[in-house]
Amino acid sequence: MQEDFLHYLWKYKKFETTNLRTTNGEVVSVKNFGSHNLNAGPDFFNAQITIGNQLWAGNVEIHIKSSDWFVHNHEVDTNYDNVILHVVWQHDTDVFRKDNTAIPTLVLKDYVHLSALNNYQKLFSSNTTWINCENDINQIPDFVINNWLERLFFERLEQKAKVINTVLEQSKNNWEAVLFKLLAKNFGLKVNGDAFLSVANSFDFSVVMKQQNSLQNLEALFFGQAGLLENDVQDAYFLQLQKDYQFLCQKFGINNSNVLPMQFFRLRPPNFPTIRWSQLANLYVEHKNLFSKIIDCKTKEDIYDVFNVSTSEYWDTHYTFGKVSKKVSKKISTSFVDLLIVNTIVPLKFCYAKQQGKDINEELIQLLSQVSAEKNSIIDKFDSLNVKATSALQSQALLQLKNEYCSKNKCLQCAVGNTVLTN
Repeated sequence: MQEDFLHYLWKYKKFETTNLRTTNGEVVSVKNFGSHNLNAGPDFFNAQITIGNQLWAGNVEIHIKSSDWFVHNHEVDTNYDNVILHVVWQHDTDVFRKDNTAIPTLVLKDYVHLSALNNYQKLFSSNTTWINCENDINQIPDFVINNWLERLFFERLEQKAKVINTVLEQSKNNWEAVLFKLLAKNFGLKVNGDAFLSVANSFDFSVVMKQQNSLQNLEALFFGQAGLLENDVQDAYFLQLQKDYQFLCQKFGINNSNVLPMQFFRLRPPNFPTIRWSQLANLYVEHKNLFSKIIDCKTKEDIYDVFNVSTSEYWDTHYTFGKVSKKVSKKISTSFVDLLIVNTIVPLKFCYAKQQGKDINEELIQLLSQVSAEKNSIIDKFDSLNVKATSALQSQALLQLKNEYCSKNKCLQCAVGNTVLTN
């Protein structure tokens, strides 16, 4: 039995609300169950309850056992002075106010609907190893699933916005610098994300702005800071980049002493750090006000146009320095841009709009509805349960569902779990 389940029973009135009596035999009539408090303090605020012949207005506290009042030290917390009813599953001791009068106690298990209790036990005693409701989730009505996934999507965006706001503060409210750091991390993908971000954090963004007229200088900056110019390679372009990088280090007083090493192992050649850094450099040469252009983009096609860039010419015939390969134009793929839309552009647009006091939720819904769902083990597992993500919006929401609800057994805060309990 979880205390959250008692909150659920009280909030949604999943018990016989007539003929209620306290442990002292006084008749209880609930006029208002109160508002659920998810922060510190009593569990339900501003309830109105008649106990005996007296109408009380105040708060309701809920526990598994009456003695939990003392386990949680409520007797010394003034936030609980206005509790008018103590709702418990098991009564094992009386609780008193400061004037030594007992707080009325209601034992909820005497009034709970048997169906709600059975559904709860079924949900939480499941022998499944992935999610508690995997035998029921495919029977949940589509409108419940879709509405819940939309809420989860924005919940996930709120979490990402907190991270972006931290980066914004570190970047002295420079949104262009924030965008650069977010792009750098995502250009590195999972394998090199932290390493790419460490490069972006190793110099002030103003250095990038001052070199935007020279693709070679930007490549020298990025490759040099990434530690990719430290080998002994007898290659004309490599040697020129080394000289350019040494000049930039002296001019701007930069070094790469705190940068994480780049990984090539188990990466497909198009994802090699060399290729991704060259593409990112070219992106900033092509677009001098990249942040503003991205904010102005409304559709997936608009964003594709902005990211329609390739590497420098050298990388048409190379994946690493000094080793010639078959000539291939290494343009940023639309599938890669889709990842940037999901992980960088949409969270950035959401965060910026919030700071500006604008609501662009519908625009973001439309944008991510145009992007294909991500492919990973979590989305595949939901698909096997007949919960299919038809867009990136839904795949992002399913990731939030699994990581923040299913894996944490927060079924009672989940629309799916609530529906299972109600059926």
